[in-house]
Amino acid sequence: MKKTSKRGHSTMSELNITPLLDLVFVLLVIFIITTPQLENNLEMTLPSGKPPPQTNLPKPKVNNILVDDTGQVFLNDAAYTKAGLKEQLSRMKAADPDLAVVVNGSDEVAYQGMVTVLDVLQQLDITKVALATH
Repeated sequence: MKKTSKRGHSTMSELNITPLLDLVFVLLVIFIITTPQLENNLEMTLPSGKPPPQTNLPKPKVNNILVDDTGQVFLNDAAYTKAGLKEQLSRMKAADPDLAVVVNGSDEVAYQGMVTVLDVLQQLDITKVALATH
């Protein structure tokens, strides 16, 4: 007599999800490929050939500080010591609270010369400072 086992007649209790995963990945790839093509409207402002409108505001006066190779400091082409520079800049700051300064150092100047000038500007609370480059 042949014996039958329960294994052969039992129902599958596990679901094979491999085909479902394949379908999900195919749909994901399709959405990844087609989504960027749906967004074709890129907003950008192109420059026009017209010059910008002229304003009647006067250009702000920019004071030039030059530190030469020897460490000598020039403010608007006039030589100053550190104390003299601080005094002159404080007078200029009192006259114009929005004082603008461009600091230019020569190629061979020691860093300490530039640091001294920047320190004076910081002490006087002059915030509109630019460093000139060549």
